[in-house]
Amino acid sequence: MIQGTWEPLAQGVSVLTTPQHTFNTDTILLASFSRPKRHELCADFGTGCGTIPLWWAARSRPRQIWAVELQEQAFQQAKKSVNQCGLEGLIQVIQGDLRTLPRIPGMEELHLIACNPPYQAAGAGIPSQGTQEQLARHELSCTLEDVARAAAPRLRWGGRLCVCQRPQRLADAMYIFRQYGLEPKRLRLVQQRTSKAPFLFLLEGRRGGKPGLTVEPVLLIEDGTGGISREMEEIYGEYRDFSRKKAPEGANLP
Repeated sequence: MIQGTWEPLAQGVSVLTTPQHTFNTDTILLASFSRPKRHELCADFGTGCGTIPLWWAARSRPRQIWAVELQEQAFQQAKKSVNQCGLEGLIQVIQGDLRTLPRIPGMEELHLIACNPPYQAAGAGIPSQGTQEQLARHELSCTLEDVARAAAPRLRWGGRLCVCQRPQRLADAMYIFRQYGLEPKRLRLVQQRTSKAPFLFLLEGRRGGKPGLTVEPVLLIEDGTGGISREMEEIYGEYRDFSRKKAPEGANLP
């Protein structure tokens, strides 16, 4: 039996988190950036504990969401969260490797796929201690190219793939997207404050899209006084208590 903490995402919607599988600000920012439209068919690749599908379900009205996860414990956490929230009819949790994912009925022509991939290339940076952390942070079982390769044939013409990554991987992401027919169409950088360089980018590629990239205004975590910005408050919603008025440093929430 999984012992964890229930983190609220919206009224009546919570996600079961554990030290091994939780979520942070990057997850919520990607959920917001990729927010589906009404009646769309959506998937979250590498869903972890299921935060993005649950966030979508609480704020949008997609027709169906598939949540794909490789690791057993994360898969079980996501399933438990979906069942607890009574969203089994909307969110289907699938255990599998996106690199070898079989044909799944209904999942052939998606409008939207989101993925929060590992940030570190294999062999780069300081290795994480545990296997679960290594899989989440390093490209051991999933590279950015794996994501694009898996997503492209499952997206309908004009369908979107949305990812978040560290700025040093931006050139790689745009090159890989174009290799797989996913034209980069929207880009947003995220900064802690105006005096610091961006620590994250959010990128949307569109299958069969025409060249032409829209660069959106920078998303600031802090306001001018060091507190949480108004936009961040709106993204997180009323469930998160920001009474301390201290902005999360480097996307370390919750």
